[in-house]
Amino acid sequence: MAKKRKKPKMEFRYYQMPAGSPILALLGQKWVQNYGNDVDYLHFHNYLEIGFCYEGDGVMAFGEAKMRFSGREFTVIPPNYAHTTNSDPGTVSKWEYLFIDVEGFMKKFLNNPVKAEKMIQRIYSKALFLKENESPSIAAKILKIMNIMREGEEFYIEESSGVLAALLVEIARLNRASPEDRVEEETGKLTNMITRVLDFVSYHYMEDIRIEDLAKICHISETHFRRVFTSHMKVSPLEYINSVRIHTACEFLQKTDIPVADIAHKCGFTTNSTFNRNFRQIMGVTPVEWRKRPENYEQQLLDFYIHSEEGW
Repeated sequence: MAKKRKKPKMEFRYYQMPAGSPILALLGQKWVQNYGNDVDYLHFHNYLEIGFCYEGDGVMAFGEAKMRFSGREFTVIPPNYAHTTNSDPGTVSKWEYLFIDVEGFMKKFLNNPVKAEKMIQRIYSKALFLKENESPSIAAKILKIMNIMREGEEFYIEESSGVLAALLVEIARLNRASPEDRVEEETGKLTNMITRVLDFVSYHYMEDIRIEDLAKICHISETHFRRVFTSHMKVSPLEYINSVRIHTACEFLQKTDIPVADIAHKCGFTTNSTFNRNFRQIMGVTPVEWRKRPENYEQQLLDFYIHSEEGW
C-alpha cells in the first residue's frame, strides 16, 4: 500500500482590529529582523495585509511563486492568501505592515452596496508585489498612513481613513485586469459625460448653445464630441437641442396663450422661420396648427375665467 502523503503545514495568523479603526498598524523595531528563520511553511491572515520593505534582501513566496525583494518595495496581499517572507540567511530586513478591514471600511465608505462589493472583490482579486519607483502614488499613500498611525496625532483615525479610501480606490483600479471591467468603466465614463450634456441642455435650451461649448464640458474636441454624442444618442447634438426646444414649445403652446413668436424666442430660436421649420420637421405640422388640435384641451381653458374655491 502506498504511503499517504503528508499535507504541508500552513499557519493561520489571526489579527483583531483596534476599536473604531479599520487599520491595524505593525510598526517599529520589532519588524526589523531575519524573516523566515526556522520557518518552512506558508501562512495567511484574516485581513488584507499591506507590507512595505524599507531595506533588506530575501524572497517573498506567494503560494508556489517566489520573488526576490531588495528594499523599497511593497506587497498587497488579500485575506486567506498563502504567503511568507524569508530574509537571506545571516541578514535582516526592515518591514512595516498595515492590516485593513476592507469589507467593514468599504461598506461604510460607500452608500451603494453593489459598488462596495465590486470594489472589495477587485481589491481581493490578486496579490501585488510592486516597486516604489514603479507605483509611487500607491507607495506614498501606504507610507502616509503608516506615519499617521505612528504619530497618533488628534483625529489620526479619521485622517488615516481618508488616505485609506484613496489607497483602496487606486488598488481597485490597478486590479481591473479583465477586458470586461475596462469596457464597463469606459461605458460608465461615456454615460456620465452624455448625462452632463443633457443636463446642460435642459437648463440652457433658451440660450445660444454652441456645440464647441458642449465639447468643452466633456473635455474633448468638438469633432470627437459630435461623433461620440451621435453614436450614443442616435441623433446629432444640434438635432437633440432642437428637439428639446420644440418639445418645450409644445408645452407653451398647449398650456398658455403666449404668441407663437414669443414662444420661439423663449425656446432659444432667433428667428420665427427657423422655429417654424424645425417645428414642422419634428411635429409634422406648424405651431399654429398644433395649437388648434382638439387634444390640446388645456389651451382652450385659457378662453375662460377660472377661479377656485375651498374644497366642499
